[in-house]
Amino acid sequence: MENLEKELLGDDPLDLGSIRLHSRLIVGTGKYDSFETMRACHHESGTQMVTIALRRIPLAQKDRKGIVDYINLDKINLLPNTAGAHTAEEALRLAHIAISMGLKHLKIEVMGDSKSLLADPIETVRTVQLIRKHYGVEQLFLMVYTNDDPIVALRLYENGANAVMPAGSPIGSGRGIQNPNNIQMILDFLSGKVPIILDAGIGSARDAVFAMEMGVDGILMNTAIAQAQDPVSMARAMRLAWISGRYSYRGGRIPRKLYATASSPGWEF
Repeated sequence: MENLEKELLGDDPLDLGSIRLHSRLIVGTGKYDSFETMRACHHESGTQMVTIALRRIPLAQKDRKGIVDYINLDKINLLPNTAGAHTAEEALRLAHIAISMGLKHLKIEVMGDSKSLLADPIETVRTVQLIRKHYGVEQLFLMVYTNDDPIVALRLYENGANAVMPAGSPIGSGRGIQNPNNIQMILDFLSGKVPIILDAGIGSARDAVFAMEMGVDGILMNTAIAQAQDPVSMARAMRLAWISGRYSYRGGRIPRKLYATASSPGWEF
């Protein structure tokens, strides 16, 4: 399956600022039973971008391997995130770390509470405003996690988000897309303006296909792979799922009809 995405969808890359991806599947780095399993899942998923909490990136660690040592940086781009931040000021401090490490892409996560892990819409918009005030529009490509509220998604775009990442359902819930109409409205508002990447809630390959068939530009998932009974098999399934869903979206489904339509002539009575 090496280079499967480029072979099948080479004319359909996902551009995220200076980074061009042939895989539209972004994978996480948490909840795996070992770093070795994580590395195997990254390989089987075909991902070209993984997200990692800035709090987990060791600034100096000479005596033992850390999580980054198990990520194939020759093929995979790092997407650091501000996980753990609950205010715009906390997220800004984490953005400083990304800048100091020379990282240009940053996933913004500002949680409203520790139980639901839903984004705080006010603080998230304020984070984008604050980072843009400090760094302008050139230094950081901001990929912003948010709830499935179309108006919040629109405000994030208006304030400088480079990609909007609505949740299909709460992080790690595995419930799939709970409000497809909301996701569709976000696509209607922002498609063609910034990438829309479904972030959180995927539980199975079926969920991934459905999301891609809706027309999202990509999917980010972690728990669905890392906590599966066989994570490596699930990683492979998710790779095939996003490709299938993307082809289906590009092909264009037939309209839903109440009655049958004969596929061969001569069946009219």
